[in-house]
Amino acid sequence: MNTKPAALTVTGVGVRYRDITALVDASLTLEAGCVCGLVGMNGSGKSTLFKAIMGVVRPDTGTISIFGGAPADARKAGTVSYVPQSETVDWSFPISVRDVVMMGRYGKQNWMRSPRRCDRSAVENAIDRVDLTELADRQIGQLSGGQRKRAFVARAIAQEASLLLLDEPFAGVDKRTEATITRLLRELTAAGASVLVSTHDLHALPDLCDEAVLLQQRVLMHGRPEEVLKPENLALAFGVDPLSRTTSRTSEVS
Repeated sequence: MNTKPAALTVTGVGVRYRDITALVDASLTLEAGCVCGLVGMNGSGKSTLFKAIMGVVRPDTGTISIFGGAPADARKAGTVSYVPQSETVDWSFPISVRDVVMMGRYGKQNWMRSPRRCDRSAVENAIDRVDLTELADRQIGQLSGGQRKRAFVARAIAQEASLLLLDEPFAGVDKRTEATITRLLRELTAAGASVLVSTHDLHALPDLCDEAVLLQQRVLMHGRPEEVLKPENLALAFGVDPLSRTTSRTSEVS
C-alpha cells in the first residue's frame, strides 16, 4: 500500500473576487509522478486555482496541502514551482537568461544569494535541457516568445521542485518549444516529480498527460484523458464539443 502523501490535495476550495465567483467547492488530488492536465474554458478558474495553491489569492473556503503539509511551508522550502501564464517582467531590464534561471536557486542560497558551484551547475543543466545554452547570456527581452517561455521553465527546473504548476505553457509558442516542454514534463515525472498543467490543446492531451481534470468553477470530472475528452463530458464545461468544432473548422478551411 502506498503510504506517501499526495503531491497536491485540494479540498472544497472556493474563491470569490467581490461579486465574481471563481471557484466553488473545487477538490482534486494529484499523486506523485503524474502529469495532470487542467482543462476548461476561459474564466473557468484555472489560473485562480494555481494562484490559490501558490498563496497569491486566499481561498474563502476549503483547504490545500502539498505533500501532506502547508503550502506556505512547501513554497518556503522550494518544493513547489510555478510558471504563470504571463510573467510580469520588464523585458527591457538588463538581465540575462542565465540570471533569470538562477532566480530558481534563490531559496537554496544564503541571504547574500551568492551562487555556489552546485547552483551554477543546476542552472547550466536547466538551460541545456530547454535548448537555450547558446542564448544563456542574451538579455531576456531579446528572446522570442517561445524562448522566453523555455527560460522560465528552466527556472522551475533549476529550483528542483517536486511539484510543478504550469499555467498555459503552450500558449503562443512555436512547435520546438511545445515539443521541448512536453519532453521535459515527461522526464521530470519519470524522475518522481508531479505536474499540474493547464492547456487549451485538447488534441495533445492524451500524449502529454496521465490524467485530466475538467474545471468549470468546480471540478466536473477527474480521470484518464480519453475519458475526460469524451464529447458528453466536454459539453459539461464548454457547452459544445471543442474537438468536433476544431475538426469542422479544419475541414471547412481545407
